[in-house]
Amino acid sequence: MRHTLLTAVALCTFAGIAVAPAMEMHQDMHKAVKADAVQWGPAPPQLPKGAQVAVMAGNPTKKGLYIIRAKMPDGYEVPAHWHKKAENVTVISGTFNVGMGDKLDKSKADALGPGGFFSAAPKMRHYAWATGETVIEVSGMGPFDITYVDPKDDPSRMAKMQH
Repeated sequence: MRHTLLTAVALCTFAGIAVAPAMEMHQDMHKAVKADAVQWGPAPPQLPKGAQVAVMAGNPTKKGLYIIRAKMPDGYEVPAHWHKKAENVTVISGTFNVGMGDKLDKSKADALGPGGFFSAAPKMRHYAWATGETVIEVSGMGPFDITYVDPKDDPSRMAKMQH
């Protein structure tokens, strides 16, 4: 019993030490954004045209935690791709359809509605599309990257070829 109590006290003490600096780092960081004040802009060239994005926190182009939102029109598709780091997606509105594999296959996907959640491990091949206007929130550790399974699906590559 005494050993268990000492172990619990030690764990709480070390946890407090580890958490304290992290809490101090974020004490001066406060951000509140009302839904109608989200600043939407065009999606980066690595994503298919038609979506809008908003950076909610962090900087997706740099190391560290980022949180972005993406607003996709009905039928918007993101072909099979993967990321170097884990990706976490929460559905805010609409239906976000997501499947695993090397090719977008609408018969092998999960339809996630508001509140639904999807997490992909690093290098997990997946694809997605929107049913109805859909808003998702994506979080991860930057920098954000996307590699398409088929390089011909990369919209930034197509844009470079047109110039």
